[in-house]
Amino acid sequence: MIDPRLLRETPDLVRASQAKRGLSADAVDRALAADSARRAAIAEFEAKRAEQKQLGKVISRAQGEERAELLVRTKTLAAQVKAAESAQTEAEAEWVEAQKAIPNVAAPDAPAGGEDDFVVLERVGTPRDFAAEGFEPRDHIELGRMLGAIDLERGAKVSGARFYFLTGVGAELELALVNLAMAQARESGFTQVIAPALVKPRAMDGTGFLGQAADDVYRIEGEELYLVGTSEVAMAAYHSEEILDGSSLPLRYAAFSPCFRKEAGSHGKDTKGIIRVHWFDKVEMFVYTTLEDAEAEHQRLLGWERAFLDKLELAYQVIDVAAGDLGLSAIRKYDCEAWIPTQGKYRELTSTSNCTDFQSRRLDTRGRFSTDDGGSAIRPVATLNGTLTAITRAIVAVLETHQQPDGSVRVPAALRPWLGRDVLEPIA
Repeated sequence: MIDPRLLRETPDLVRASQAKRGLSADAVDRALAADSARRAAIAEFEAKRAEQKQLGKVISRAQGEERAELLVRTKTLAAQVKAAESAQTEAEAEWVEAQKAIPNVAAPDAPAGGEDDFVVLERVGTPRDFAAEGFEPRDHIELGRMLGAIDLERGAKVSGARFYFLTGVGAELELALVNLAMAQARESGFTQVIAPALVKPRAMDGTGFLGQAADDVYRIEGEELYLVGTSEVAMAAYHSEEILDGSSLPLRYAAFSPCFRKEAGSHGKDTKGIIRVHWFDKVEMFVYTTLEDAEAEHQRLLGWERAFLDKLELAYQVIDVAAGDLGLSAIRKYDCEAWIPTQGKYRELTSTSNCTDFQSRRLDTRGRFSTDDGGSAIRPVATLNGTLTAITRAIVAVLETHQQPDGSVRVPAALRPWLGRDVLEPIA
């Protein structure tokens, strides 16, 4: 959630962020009203408790009729204290819910608008001109069939629409991509993690995925567990309710996990192939750092994502995502979109978000930092995330980009040590 001081001291800034995201300012007004009501309820409860304590001291010295009258007053006051305490609890809950309804304040440089209002920051590489090479590119579905790499029919038979099997070189290609990503992460100082795909509600809510993205989340019926759509959820909760040593920051993790998404609202989109699926594996970078270094760390995460796409020898563009498409937690987000030849457009492969202290406030993750006077201060830390590789889309981009006229696929040089071959050959 956002810093309460930001809401109280600069409400117009928060309102402007809401407008930039295409949202109503009503949530800001509701939160301000809830904050005022909460503080009034606290003052009322404390006043009644103080009166109750003072009355107790008077009773200890009173006698006779005066004492009897004071005891009657004590019973009345006790009921008032209980009512005030209940009112305070309700006001506090309303304040928390009102805060949670407000997304993180979008960065000043984030573009305004919705999904289609992104800004292209840079294009890297040149999409292949298959016409100049004299052949029509095959899509990843046909290439996957020819290579014996992707089995969509049996995926649908076993699990339903938007599921698949990776077989033969398809399975090898996934493992090669994971190993390449993890090797890069290790060389860059990340701690490697295998993260759980099932989390408690606190983790899902703390990362903001039970807000705007709730319809896309799988819940395990009969249990207080959710399937994650990204290991960001588990990693954000990894240090929840902890006080980190500020001198140890940044803490950088590279987490592998399966990811599950309902793809709500995607009816009719990418119904074929493995671009938009209900389950995929992913290596996600996650960082805990200081608020002061969060913006610089965001650029570093983007740099690591770009380095990985360069290793795959892909043409891609970097976009600055518009405020209305940031999600609940991020103040700014960059996507790297690879050129998909048979679609004739760029498609998202990686994404990196700066969430500042929004998630850490929800999950009570703080750091202890040294102060100039030799003491220490405890305050929230910043969290950031970035996709190193989302496997299915990476496979799509690699197969379609590096295909050859006979249906074989040239393996990018960086992947060859992990695949043990230079070319993927058709088997059918």
